[in-house]
Amino acid sequence: MNLRAPYLAACISLISLIFLGIAWELRLAPLQPGGSTLVFKILPLLLPLFGILHGKRYTYKWASLLILLYFAEGMVRATSDRGMSQSLAIVEACLSTIFFVAAIIYVRKTRPQKQTAEIAPGS
Repeated sequence: MNLRAPYLAACISLISLIFLGIAWELRLAPLQPGGSTLVFKILPLLLPLFGILHGKRYTYKWASLLILLYFAEGMVRATSDRGMSQSLAIVEACLSTIFFVAAIIYVRKTRPQKQTAEIAPGS
């Protein structure tokens, strides 16, 4: 069972989303000159970071639901913003998709194996 690829994809995309959110709202394309308080949107991404880095299956499960909020934000801003902000929103949507797919693959590959009970004939 090869878990390295989905693990690395999830780790890299989550860390990239955190740095993207910080750079986007403080430097690259903030809503207000000098930075925006929208930078706090990355705080929920810090919650699953420890569990994702340590390969905790339960964290992958709930983080795959959390990441959908960032996908939605990326899609909304990709269609409503213009310029640099639109490009960053597309990157956010792509990174969210990568994380989601990697998390689902990781959860499936780490699923506990079902025990098949053999029933003796005539029982």
